[in-house]
Amino acid sequence: AIYAHSALARDRFTAAGSHPDDRGVGVERLLRATRWDVTIALAIAGTVNLAILLLAAANLPGVPGTDTLEGAHAALASGLGTAVAALFAVGLLASGLASTAVGAYAGAEIMQGLLRVRIPLLARRLLTLIPAIAILAAGVDPTTALILSQVVLSFGIPFALIPLVAFTARRDVLGAYRNRAWTTVAGCLAAAFLVALNGLLLWLLVAGG
Repeated sequence: AIYAHSALARDRFTAAGSHPDDRGVGVERLLRATRWDVTIALAIAGTVNLAILLLAAANLPGVPGTDTLEGAHAALASGLGTAVAALFAVGLLASGLASTAVGAYAGAEIMQGLLRVRIPLLARRLLTLIPAIAILAAGVDPTTALILSQVVLSFGIPFALIPLVAFTARRDVLGAYRNRAWTTVAGCLAAAFLVALNGLLLWLLVAGG
């Protein structure tokens, strides 16, 4: 999400024909629109994920078979009705589709920026499907694959958060729009906290395995 939103903000800024040192009304309006865009997108995604977690935490503890997605869906259907179970499934599907879209867009931007390679849209979508299809075809449990994928993705968090905090504090990168000192301090604390949490996740995985 950080890479994708950064790319979108850059493209909007470029389309406005502005330099980071400009203070035009158009740029200010563009920044306000971007803030609203990012805030609304993150609020919706966070609300959906939080609702799924609260629903599961309130209704599934101690229920046998809920250690898999299929078991959780069946338990919700039997305990709260098929409508709630359907909403649970739709929420998971929406979260997965959103993650796929963000990941594909961010991956394309990274390849274009770092490797100077542009892959056609259809080929890019097919390439992103191959790993998931291969894992499912190999007979790996979908829930286990989902958990392990999140563990693997946690390795990428420092490589996104730390440069984000560093670059947004530099005048030579963002000019007059660089972060204020207190924003940089808050960003450093948040980045350190999230990196520590993911380090703990990896340690628990290794220790428990």
